[in-house]
Amino acid sequence: MTGETGATTGRSGERTRLRLLQLTGLTSSCDRFSLAPLMVVISIDMRAPLVAVIAVASAYYLAYGLMQPVWGLVSDRIGRVRVMRIALLGAALAGVVSAVAPNLLVLGISRTIAAACVAALIPATLVYVGDMWPAQMRQRPLAEVLTASSLGTALATAGAGVAADLVGWRVVPAATGVAAAALWVALRRLPEPEREPVTRSPMRSLGAVVRHRWALAVLVLVLVEGAVVLGVVTYLAPAVQALGASAAIAGLVAASFGVGAVVLSRVVRLLVGRLSASGLAAIGAAMLIAGWTLPALTVSLTTVTVGGLLVGGSWAFLHTTLQSWATEVVPGERAAMIALFAALLFLGGSVGTAVLAPLADAAAFDTVFRAALTVSVPLAIAAVLARRRYGDRGTVDPGPVAD
Repeated sequence: MTGETGATTGRSGERTRLRLLQLTGLTSSCDRFSLAPLMVVISIDMRAPLVAVIAVASAYYLAYGLMQPVWGLVSDRIGRVRVMRIALLGAALAGVVSAVAPNLLVLGISRTIAAACVAALIPATLVYVGDMWPAQMRQRPLAEVLTASSLGTALATAGAGVAADLVGWRVVPAATGVAAAALWVALRRLPEPEREPVTRSPMRSLGAVVRHRWALAVLVLVLVEGAVVLGVVTYLAPAVQALGASAAIAGLVAASFGVGAVVLSRVVRLLVGRLSASGLAAIGAAMLIAGWTLPALTVSLTTVTVGGLLVGGSWAFLHTTLQSWATEVVPGERAAMIALFAALLFLGGSVGTAVLAPLADAAAFDTVFRAALTVSVPLAIAAVLARRRYGDRGTVDPGPVAD
């Protein structure tokens, strides 16, 4: 009986840890993805050009990406949970300032600070899973955390637009700020993983990653994926609003990306172990190409919605494959690898958003989606072939590439 009680308590504690990690990832995604459906509304409310609001979004995404490796290296030294709590406190304060911002400059600064803070959350949760769960059991908790993150994406894109129409856009950063404050308190219950003291230079950790041939391949792939997925998903809501739809309708359409990611992530969980990693990547690659093909042909409520669903499905299949690959490719430098992975993902998103901003400002959204399709085809082919080749050689670490 004592053994059964201990096992039950252990499972309960594991579920509690996982729920806290899921809520943390969900909050980060809510903050990250709530901005896109609000851009047109903020532009009107603050009497600012849409391209200026897009610049605020680009600054947010850039800060989100650049702070990933910083937080990853800091977490190696002060702990995963401590980093998450510091970041949540900063995000809570920045959310309050964003909610009362009197002009676009203050909003831009507060949103950039919020991005720099919430940037810590998803990488820290992924590294936490890598620290606390053995390799043979890690795929499922990783999928659970990603599902929560995808749910946050859907809630943010749908809820932000509805909230903007019903109450006003300022309630959105206020809500994520309150959620961050609540989690700052709740994460006191999360145990810190045991880890070896870090004595090596942070730059040596990053250098070890970028000298590793397969790690470098993963990082290049995720950089391009960030540009053609996160960078372009930003324009789903504005594309629908350019057709005359309200912020609420645009947000609901843009939420198709998150819905596709949430629903298809459940399918991924069922297929893990039954399909190879390259097989999962191939399904995601096909969805990515099909998703951008539809609105590239014609921009309408239907094509943008179905396209968003398919690209969300690609996120569930292709991105999780890359993400899982990132956790295993350099086991000795997992935190640095995940930090760079996340940094380049969101850096790619920032670059994609910025490059396409003039087209969006001119309402040339068909050209936006054609550009995404043009880049997605070689990305899809390269990702599948690279993962297949890595899989064929087993899981033996080939070591770093010679200088």
